[in-house]
Amino acid sequence: MSTSEDRDAVDLIINQWREQRPDLQNLEAMALLGRMTRCFQLLQKQMSENFRRHGLQLGEFDVLASLRRSGPPYTLAPTALFSTLMVSSGTMTHRLQGLEKQGLIERIADPEDARRILVRLSPTGLACVDAVVVDHLANEENMLEGLDARQRQSLDTLLRDWMRLLESRQT
Repeated sequence: MSTSEDRDAVDLIINQWREQRPDLQNLEAMALLGRMTRCFQLLQKQMSENFRRHGLQLGEFDVLASLRRSGPPYTLAPTALFSTLMVSSGTMTHRLQGLEKQGLIERIADPEDARRILVRLSPTGLACVDAVVVDHLANEENMLEGLDARQRQSLDTLLRDWMRLLESRQT
């Protein structure tokens, strides 16, 4: 049993459900997923604040990072970008427009098929993502501070296993 100092906002929610609906089962699942959701929200907020300091939004960084990870010439088709980032084509179009206005990407004709457009990091975009990723990694390390190496490894293993399970259920 947890002490009052160990309780969090999710415990309050679970206790309310137990009081109002004692017939409900599997409240442990609700608690676990509630904590994961809250962690995700907190992580996303801290990451977004870090990217905002660089004049970027989280989704824009994702695009720049995907292009950077692809290696020279840092060029991908828009379809490869939106499938990798798991966003809609409309969302990708909006992100690309914003990044192009900032001069961080260029849209170029595919040399193998002039009907296709490719997205390439501009020199400014390359410099930007190389600087931002250093701060991003430091920010991520800061967010994990307080977990020792064993805890990090355990969390990583559990999340990997669960992610594979969830992905296997996708149609």
